[in-house]
Amino acid sequence: MKYIVYTCFLAILFLTSCKTNSRTIITNTNKNITYWGRVDTTVTDSTDLHWSGTSIKLNFEGTDIKALLQDEKGENYYNILVDNDSTKLLRLDTTKRYYTLARNLKKGKHTVELFKRTEWDKGKTSFFGFKLNKKGKILPKDTPKTRKIEFYGNSITAGYAVEDYTGKDRPDSTYTNNYLSYAAITARHFNAEYRAICKSGIGITVSWFPIIMPELYNRLNPNNKNSLWDFSLYQPDIVVVNLFQNDSWIVNMPKNEEFKHRFGNKKPEDDFFVTAYQNFITSLRKEYPNAKIICALGAMNATKEDSKWMSFISKAVTKLADKNVYTHFMPYKNTPGHPSIKEQEDMAKSLITFIDKNIDW
Repeated sequence: MKYIVYTCFLAILFLTSCKTNSRTIITNTNKNITYWGRVDTTVTDSTDLHWSGTSIKLNFEGTDIKALLQDEKGENYYNILVDNDSTKLLRLDTTKRYYTLARNLKKGKHTVELFKRTEWDKGKTSFFGFKLNKKGKILPKDTPKTRKIEFYGNSITAGYAVEDYTGKDRPDSTYTNNYLSYAAITARHFNAEYRAICKSGIGITVSWFPIIMPELYNRLNPNNKNSLWDFSLYQPDIVVVNLFQNDSWIVNMPKNEEFKHRFGNKKPEDDFFVTAYQNFITSLRKEYPNAKIICALGAMNATKEDSKWMSFISKAVTKLADKNVYTHFMPYKNTPGHPSIKEQEDMAKSLITFIDKNIDW
């Protein structure tokens, strides 16, 4: 009897082993995985994603592919792009497990990309690797893109509520989609490697929360002030800064806690904002000595015809006296709430036209 039980145990073990071995496991450190964005590779067994627009891509042969993921809060959403087509929305939970990204594909070569739609306040996502079906095969990564572009912005750049078709700007992260932001659209138009350092509600001098962009722009992990990004790892050809919208609101709210935190009891003079903007662009220039920097604004009410905020930016750029720093103001959309999909597309067209006309890259 013992012999029979032992024999059955060995048979089960063998079958289980065969099933496991029939799959191709690809760890997060595999050289053929492409990462875009400020991703954290300091953890030994995972790659951590924080920022909007960060993504993971793999070229492969096979009919099925899964990803081993774990989300910190269970509030992050991803676009799954199979063969460069967005096929479905993926919401993660806090359990470390495999998620099916595609199944029953035609035999042959395919690509899969996970694109982070949501902002860093929804928590980090840890990526551990991919799993392919039996006979699945890893293919070499694509040739690196020749162009690089990076955006610094707020909710407009993040694509906040872009898919809230009610126009109510609901905060549920289901409706935020950085993939549909003017920033991501512009990057795809130019086939450029894309990065977005953005947060809804953030400003240069004051935000709706205790941190401002000059305190955040140089972080790898946005939640950790000691986690600093190595700027030598990514030198963009073009940097687009679209900030001041939140400043323009809060500066007129003396009872707001962040107004009191940043300004005390008195609204600053106009020169204060000009200098603050100039100082931030100077900080970026130190990190990116060769980049073309576009100081943009739009397309909410900070770009209304009677707005002072465009003039603040223009004055700051004039003081910088840097021939590779430009201004570009996207037309005021003149509708309530955050930009819709159509309005984000209009912003992208405006920016693309400006780049085509003014920048050779």
